[in-house]
Amino acid sequence: MPVRDESRTSEQHHEVVVVGAGLAGIAAAVKLERAGITDFVVLEKADRVGGTWRDNTYPGCGVDIPSPVYSFSFNPNPQWKHNFALQPELLEYIEDTVKKFDVTRRLRLNTELIEAQWSDADRRWHLDTSQGQITSQFTIFAGGPISAPSIPDVDGIDTFEGEIFHSARWNHDYDLAGKRVAVIGTGASAVQFIPEIAPKVEQLFVFQRTPSWVVPRLDIDFPAPVRSLFARIPLAQRGFREALDIVLRSLTMTMRRDTTARLLNPIGLWHLKAQVPDLELRQALTPDFSLGCKRLLLSNTYLPTLAKPHVELVPHALTAVGTNSVRGADGVEHEVDAIIFGTGFDVSHPPIAGRIRDRNGNLLADRWKASPEAYLATTTPDVPNAFIMLGPNILVYNSFLGLAESQLDYVIDAITQARADGIEVFDLEEEPFRTFNDDVQRDLEPTVFNNGGCSSYYLDANGKNFAAWPWSTGSLRRKLSHFDAENYTARRYEKAESAS
Repeated sequence: MPVRDESRTSEQHHEVVVVGAGLAGIAAAVKLERAGITDFVVLEKADRVGGTWRDNTYPGCGVDIPSPVYSFSFNPNPQWKHNFALQPELLEYIEDTVKKFDVTRRLRLNTELIEAQWSDADRRWHLDTSQGQITSQFTIFAGGPISAPSIPDVDGIDTFEGEIFHSARWNHDYDLAGKRVAVIGTGASAVQFIPEIAPKVEQLFVFQRTPSWVVPRLDIDFPAPVRSLFARIPLAQRGFREALDIVLRSLTMTMRRDTTARLLNPIGLWHLKAQVPDLELRQALTPDFSLGCKRLLLSNTYLPTLAKPHVELVPHALTAVGTNSVRGADGVEHEVDAIIFGTGFDVSHPPIAGRIRDRNGNLLADRWKASPEAYLATTTPDVPNAFIMLGPNILVYNSFLGLAESQLDYVIDAITQARADGIEVFDLEEEPFRTFNDDVQRDLEPTVFNNGGCSSYYLDANGKNFAAWPWSTGSLRRKLSHFDAENYTARRYEKAESAS
């Protein structure tokens, strides 16, 4: 937990405070400004913007959604070099957006939220930060769901004498050349960095608990003439973006039913057969569930890397670590110099939830301990005037940035309505909250996420799907296009109440 700087204790007040300067936080700043909501600040714990694209710097790190879609709607980038941008280009784009839209003057860098507490007494959020106290009428929590690396609790891990780190906190000072390396996990990050480090290491052991579907990464370069066309004719790039969005929306619709998602299995099988000639290795890499049940992995280089002579797939979970070795569930021990965890993030317990207290003083993390729930992935009862970016049950096969922008349309409409109608506090009512979440869980049942035959990170410890959206992308955008004040208890300003 961060320590507050006692030399900075003066309290500030703003109409809106945005917590986090990743993609969602930056989008919030631009959209608030454009809506005429100008009394706000953006708090960022680090000394630089970028969120996950600042923190994840592992070799090969890049986006797995086409770049023209994975862009701010208000700042299309005609200069993408590839259909799937890599991390340095993404971070540069984010920082350029901050400069272009003068978000810098709103930023409070090196300012970490310690705790946010709603007060019914003064109808304000009280935010305790590392740089002092701030109060706000509305708070937008844009901490992001993929910010806390997940490292499994493995027997003996504290005794390991070699190098050990998580892919999200890559140690660039450690030279992998000539080393024996164990990679734990075969998720989205691992399939990107494994092909990058394999040529450098002496031996590579890849621990795979369960295989996942890998499909071709349809990456293309955007040569200078294409980039020039996009710059000169923005309509051309917009059309390309919309075409890609239609493809992604169609994929989401396919995943709504396991019976239709299973029809895509031959694509994964074809890709696997084409890239892995060895039958035994191919069998170890073949999933026994429907394509889409787990997150799709996009790569043209991962599967061939596993077939290299100095790379060994260990089709078992890691069960123990020694002083210079790792052991899988098969009992075989492998001597290694370094362990790299590609084990993703604890998305079912987002860190921001451990810093938000509701009107009753309860931590949101405690309320979400069993299963995270929200209304339209954005609000929750007893947490008034607060909006959570990329909250529970918002996942579709599309750009997270686009989803966050849709949420912000909802948020800004709420603040605009509050201003127009003299409303000081909006608090979500329990009935629509419960009805919505019951409907979500009911309609998730036939989807590939719940019914595809796998156990994925979409399911929490109770087996409940806290992550996926069961309906179309279009329906999500429509529901978030306007703030439904009728589902909230509204409290007017006290002066307005006494006047009436």
